[in-house]
Amino acid sequence: MYYLGVDVGGTNIAVGIVDENNAIVAKASQKTPVPCSEEAFCDKIVEVCHEALGKANLTLDDVPWVGIGCPGTVNRATGIIEFSNNLYFKNFKLREMIAERTNGKLVILENDANAAAYGEYQAGALAGADNAIAITLGTGIGGGIIINHKIYSGSNFAGGELGHTVIVVDGRPCTCGRLGCWEAYGSATGLIKTTKAHMENAPKDSAVWTIVGGDIDKVNGRTAFDAMRAGDPVGKAIVDEYIKYLSVGLIDMVNIFQPDILCIGGGICNEGETLLAPVRKYIDDQQYAMNSTKKTKIVRAQLGNDAGIIGAALLGKQEEE
Repeated sequence: MYYLGVDVGGTNIAVGIVDENNAIVAKASQKTPVPCSEEAFCDKIVEVCHEALGKANLTLDDVPWVGIGCPGTVNRATGIIEFSNNLYFKNFKLREMIAERTNGKLVILENDANAAAYGEYQAGALAGADNAIAITLGTGIGGGIIINHKIYSGSNFAGGELGHTVIVVDGRPCTCGRLGCWEAYGSATGLIKTTKAHMENAPKDSAVWTIVGGDIDKVNGRTAFDAMRAGDPVGKAIVDEYIKYLSVGLIDMVNIFQPDILCIGGGICNEGETLLAPVRKYIDDQQYAMNSTKKTKIVRAQLGNDAGIIGAALLGKQEEE
């Protein structure tokens, strides 16, 4: 048996063919055509699907469904993208339009962060858990919740927006319109903002400045960590502040859900234990259930950019469990 998964992003549409061992055997990717019409968007998705199937010497007849993970408020019951700001769509009948282009193939639609969490649950860091959470640290903070082996998305399919919980009242503006969201501090974007704020008062000969050649616009998510490793106290102060904010949000997630496993992904996690060890200590010291004999395991995500593809491909398995 083979499964087809589509991971729709603001930059690329990636399609993978997944085998029974949850391994990707073929992959295709093309630039996401945004903004464009709904018709052209669907045509592009189907085009990339056929490209991936061709690489695996398969056709649509060889897969049981087309699973699609897409950013935004995705109503799985109706197959409609109710709103996706990155793709400029409202009330987009994606499932119906893809089914029309695939000879009535079963199409399963899900939010992209939820699909990625399901991928980690089926084949990655969350495997074996009954209840789990996946957090992705990128431009924002993506969140996916697994409860009793199934994706939890709330009564209106807009649940799981974990990055939009407020951790600083009247804090930094967030893209969602609120102030002080976890995303505004704990994402890669938040880390860059924190780094720049500290640099404004830092000596120009400090490592945090020399690493970027004196150009603050070249700051990225690695800058502060690299400066810290170079012995720069400014870099260490930035990293400490970032880890504190990240941990506050993670402790909230642990206190609310008490999952078996919580995995963290995204480029910042390339820092490995430099990031995760102090995060675990914060959580151990401050979580509500600190005296429990069973605590949430905090681990690094395993599947990287493939999580969304694998999760989308296996979405139909939720109905079988």
